[in-house]
Amino acid sequence: MSEETKEPESSKPEEQLSDPRTPVRLGYAGASQLEAGESASKLQIFANTERPPVRAEGALKQPLLVREALSALYEVVSSDFRYVPKDRTAYLAYQRLKKQTAGQSAWQAQQAYFDWLARNDPSAWVVLDPVVTVHPDKLLFEVFSKDEGAYAQMAIDWSAIERSGELQHGTTNIDFSKALFDGVQRVRSYRETKLTIGTDAVSVASDATRPPVIEKSIQLPDSWLRGFLQVQAAATLPTTAVRIAAIDLYNVLRHLRLNADKKQGGRGVRVELVPGEPPRLVLEPWELVLATSAGPFTGRQPALVRIWGRRRLGLLRRLLPFVETVDIHLLGSGLPSFYVLRAGPVTFTLGLSGFTSANWSQAVGFDQLLPRDRNEESAAVLSAVLKKLGEVWVASADELAKATKKPIADVRAALQKACQHGQVMYDLSEDRYRYRPLLGGAIDLGRLVYRNPREKVAHDLVAKGAVKIASENRIYGVGLELTGKVTVTADRRDYRPQLTLDDDGRVRGAECTCAFYRKHKLKEGPCAHLIALRIAQAQEEERRRQARGSERGTITLETRTYARRLPPAPGATGESEEIVQLSLDRQRLRIRWGPRGAAKLRVQSFVFGSVAEARAAFFERVDDLEARGFLDGSAG
Repeated sequence: MSEETKEPESSKPEEQLSDPRTPVRLGYAGASQLEAGESASKLQIFANTERPPVRAEGALKQPLLVREALSALYEVVSSDFRYVPKDRTAYLAYQRLKKQTAGQSAWQAQQAYFDWLARNDPSAWVVLDPVVTVHPDKLLFEVFSKDEGAYAQMAIDWSAIERSGELQHGTTNIDFSKALFDGVQRVRSYRETKLTIGTDAVSVASDATRPPVIEKSIQLPDSWLRGFLQVQAAATLPTTAVRIAAIDLYNVLRHLRLNADKKQGGRGVRVELVPGEPPRLVLEPWELVLATSAGPFTGRQPALVRIWGRRRLGLLRRLLPFVETVDIHLLGSGLPSFYVLRAGPVTFTLGLSGFTSANWSQAVGFDQLLPRDRNEESAAVLSAVLKKLGEVWVASADELAKATKKPIADVRAALQKACQHGQVMYDLSEDRYRYRPLLGGAIDLGRLVYRNPREKVAHDLVAKGAVKIASENRIYGVGLELTGKVTVTADRRDYRPQLTLDDDGRVRGAECTCAFYRKHKLKEGPCAHLIALRIAQAQEEERRRQARGSERGTITLETRTYARRLPPAPGATGESEEIVQLSLDRQRLRIRWGPRGAAKLRVQSFVFGSVAEARAAFFERVDDLEARGFLDGSAG
C-alpha cells in the first residue's frame, strides 16, 4: 500500500493521528461587568491583555438597541444545534457532583462544575472569546457558534456613541461571560449607560477591591477555527441579494415557533424569485407561502433557492423590533446564506452555513466554494493589499486596487485568501474589507487546509484523476444515489464507494469495499474513498452549473427540477405548485411531473438512438418549461 493511502486505511482513531487544536492564551485585567447606579450605568468590557491594546469609551445614545444587539450576539455565541442523543451519564455525574458540593458556596460549586467539565467535556466550553475591532468609522463585534453553524457580526456606528477620549484602533478579544450578559439585561433607557472597552477600561472599583487577573489557556479546536474563517470568507463570493421587511422575517419565526419540524418532511425555506414580483418564502413541509412586503425582486433572472438553518434565525428575535430592513444574500441552494439586519446606527450580520460540524457531506460541498491553492504567485499581491489595508483599516476592493496598482481580479483573489487566513474581515453590509487579525499570532494554515488525514488523501486521489463517478440515479423523494470507482495503483485494485444523498446534501446511506469501512463502518468517520466520491460529485455539479447555457453540446448526464406556482383551483383554499423533473442519462430521458408533496409523480421515459438526440429532446423541454414561467430549482 502506498504511503498516501496507508493513513486512511489505518485502524487508529482519528484523534490518535493528530492533535486538532490550536493553543490560544487569553488574559483579562478583570471580569467584564455592568455597574448600575440610580442615574447612570457603567458597562465595562475588559480586553485581552495578551494582544495589542485597544480602547473605546463613550455614552450610548440608544442603550436599548445596543442591549438587544449584544443579547443577540450572546445568543449566537452560546448556541448549539447539534443533535444530542439521550445519555444519562452526565445526569448521574451531576447528581454525584450535587451531593459533593451541597455544603459549598455558590462560587465553590461553580468552580467544581467547571473543573469537572474541563476533565470530562472540554470541547463544550472551549470557543474563542468574541473578537472586537475598533476602527475609525465603527465598533465591530464578531462571534462564531459552538456547533460551527452560525457566524455573527455586529457593527455600531460611532454616531450611536457620544465618545469621550481618543480611540485606540486594533483588534482584540473581550471577556463576554454569562455574568456580563445578565448585567446587560439591566440596561435601561432612563439611565445613561457608559460603554468602555480596553485592557484596563475605567476602574469601577478601588485598588483594594479590584478583582484578580483572569487568565485562560485554551486549546481551540481547529475545526471551529476553520469554520469561522470559511464562513467569513464565503461572504466574499457573488450572491443574489433579496430585501425583505422585518415583519416578513417575524412571520417566518412565528410559524416556526408554533409548529414543530416533521421528521419525514423538509426543513428548508424556499425563496422564489421572479423579476418584478415580490420574493416569496415557502416554509417546508407545510408549503406555507409568505409573500414579502419590501418591494419587488430587482434581479434579471428568475431563481428558486433553498436555504437551510432556519431554526437559527430565531437567534435574531430580540433584535427584530428595532430592525428597519433585512437583506438576504444567497449563494445558492444548500449553500451558506447571510442576513444583514439594519437598525439605524447598528448593523447585525448573521451568516448560516446550514449545517453543524457533525455533517461531513455538506461540509465537503461547502469546501468547493473556496480556493485551496497555496501557490506563491499571489504572495506579492497579498502582501501589498495587507500592507495598505493595515494603514487605512477599511477600504473597498476597487480602492485597494487603485492604491496598490494591481489588477482588480488579483486584488479580489488576494482579499478572499486574506479572509481565509484570518487577516481580513469582509463587511457584507458595506461591501468593504477591514483589517482584522483574528488571533494575536500567525495561524498555522497547514493544519486548517484539511479536517483530517483521510480528507487530504481524498483530495489527492481526486487531483490525480483516480476517482470516477460510475453511475448516478436520482430518485424522487429519496435523493441521489452515487456509485464511484476509485483506482489506487499502489494497492493494485479498485474501490467501489456508494453514497445516497438526500435533497439537503446529507448522507442517507454510505458503504465502501475498503478495509477501513469494513472494520469501522462510519463510526470513525467516512473513509477516504467516500470523501473522494463526494468531492468528485460536488466538482461535477459545479462544472455542470457553470456550463449551463454555454456548453449544451457536451452534456450527457444532468437532472433539473422545475417548479411553477399555480392559481387556486375552483373550490380550493390556496395555491398549488407543479413540479417537473427532467433527467438525462446518455441516450435516456426521463420526465417526472405532478404536484409538490405527492407520494408519487407521474413518469415518462424515452430511449433515443443517440446521445445527441436525447440531449436535443432534453433541452427542447428545458426551453419550453422556462418559456412557460417555471423556475429552475436546481440552478441556485
